[in-house]
Amino acid sequence: MVICHGAGSRKENHADFGRACAAAGWAALAYDQRGHGDSRDQMSPQAVGDVTRMARLLAAIDGVDGERVCVRGSSMGGLIAIHGAAAGEALAGVIAICPASEEHLLRGLRRGELEMRIAERARSDPEAWLSEHDLRDAVAMLAPRPLVLIHARGDERIPSEWSEQLYQRAGEPRKLILLPGGHHRSAQHDSELQGVARRWLERNLPAGR
Repeated sequence: MVICHGAGSRKENHADFGRACAAAGWAALAYDQRGHGDSRDQMSPQAVGDVTRMARLLAAIDGVDGERVCVRGSSMGGLIAIHGAAAGEALAGVIAICPASEEHLLRGLRRGELEMRIAERARSDPEAWLSEHDLRDAVAMLAPRPLVLIHARGDERIPSEWSEQLYQRAGEPRKLILLPGGHHRSAQHDSELQGVARRWLERNLPAGR
């Protein structure tokens, strides 16, 4: 399982999910996205390709089934996880928690609300990329790979209706989990939901070697 954190976060903030994966027999890899944590790079559209690179790194580890490497992302990480999976065949399935839309991130960038490192001269690169892409198109490209969407109805940053739109565009197999109430971070560290999403994904992956 490749783990993608959200804007302003870092890999350590999702160690709980990594440990839960390991306890269930999954190898897990969390990393700092560009412009975050210990990463030495500025945030850029190359962050999408990093998902594939991390998947290949994980697949090369002895004992890992390279055909069953999945990705789990939250908020901005959910957007990057879906786009990364849609861009190739390196990822076998996706869990996206309260995934951001391009428009959400664009607004945050333009208002200076996103806590990430972006070189001022390169700021136009992420904005141009976000303006040219639509997560609804990317999610439609995932089938027949499984997709789990999780969203709290009380999310104050990204409306849960956005995940409902993505679910409608996705092909089978797909699963949508909507939580009553809550907030933007409600589902990210819910151990019960972590297990539900992981087990559903596992059942819908192709048979392992």
